Order: sequence, then C-alpha cells, then structure tokens
Amino acid sequence: MFTDLLNLSINRDRSTLQDQVLSLSGMTWEDYDCLTQEANSYRLSYLEGIITIVSPSYNHEVIERTISGLITAYCRKYSLPYFPMGSTTLKNPPLAGKEPDSSYSFDTRKPIADLAIEVVYSSGGTADLDKYKLLGVEEVWFWQNGNVEFYRLTSTNYQQIKISDRLPRLSSTFLINFINRGLKESPLTIEADFVQALPN
Repeated sequence: MFTDLLNLSINRDRSTLQDQVLSLSGMTWEDYDCLTQEANSYRLSYLEGIITIVSPSYNHEVIERTISGLITAYCRKYSLPYFPMGSTTLKNPPLAGKEPDSSYSFDTRKPIADLAIEVVYSSGGTADLDKYKLLGVEEVWFWQNGNVEFYRLTSTNYQQIKISDRLPRLSSTFLINFINRGLKESPLTIEADFVQALPN
C-alpha cells in the first residue's frame, strides 16, 4: 500500500482494512497514460483532470474474487460464453480512463467490457458512473456496505435496475446473499450453493 511508502506514523493494520486513495488534481491525459504503462497493483482512473489511485484493501479483494467466482459459475451453468477482462484499463482518450475491479465481455471478445464490477470500501462509488458512461460500458455493478446495485446504460445516463441485463437470471437481492458470505466462507461452498439455487 502506498501508505507504507510515505512512512507515516499510523497503525498499519488499521490502514489495510480500508482502501487507500490518492487523488491528483491538475493532471493531463498524458500523465494518466504514462502511469497506466507502469506495472503496479493500484487501480487507476481519470476524469476531468483528476487521476485517482486506489490501493485495494484485503477485504476489497476478497469481495471482488467472490463476485467474479459467482459470475463464472453462472456462465458455466447456462453455457454462456464469457471472456474475463479483469482490471484491464479501459480508455476513451482524452476524456476518461478506468480500471475496474473486474470486468467481462459476453458472447464474443470485445475491446470494451459489457459488465464492470466495482467494490467500494472507501473509494469510488456511483460517482464512477460518469467515467463508465464515457467509456460506453453497458452494465456496472457496485458492492458497498453489504449491498449490491446494478446499473444499465441508457441513451443518456445510467439507470438502476433490479435484474441484470447481461445475466438475466440474476437479481441484486438474490446475488447479495452469496457475495457477503465471501468474507467468512470458502468460495467452494458459496459457489456450490449458488449454482444449486439458480433456476433451471
């Protein structure tokens, strides 16, 4: 985490429980583009001259992996061709750039994800929809404070939806019961229960 690099007199254990966020204002697209060329474990985004750098917490990563495992299990159950894109940097120069926590395209490989996943512990949130709108991502899921929300891109903006467009047998209220188990249980058990509970 970049708090280690700053050598701050803080409790490191507490700092790892939440995402660590650094925002740089007055930046250019070229600054952002240079940063994305460097190998690092941070999540980077850009909008309107602000570069945001996020160092994800342990729990952040656990929730992201749980959601990704459930998406994979869904696609396998229904034989839906899926193409994991991970945290691939999505760009629309010089307007916006974003590294989702996880992302997928379905049916065929595409340069822009059909679905992006965002886990919010202390960074981001639905304000990131402005970035995703400029990137043209059709659907975005946000997990925050034990809840998950689905958003679908319309012709003008994002609209909250209860049932996923891309994975139409999934509702947010159904999915959250399995996501939140990720902080205490093995993915093996969670995914088995999830597949069994899905409609045929």
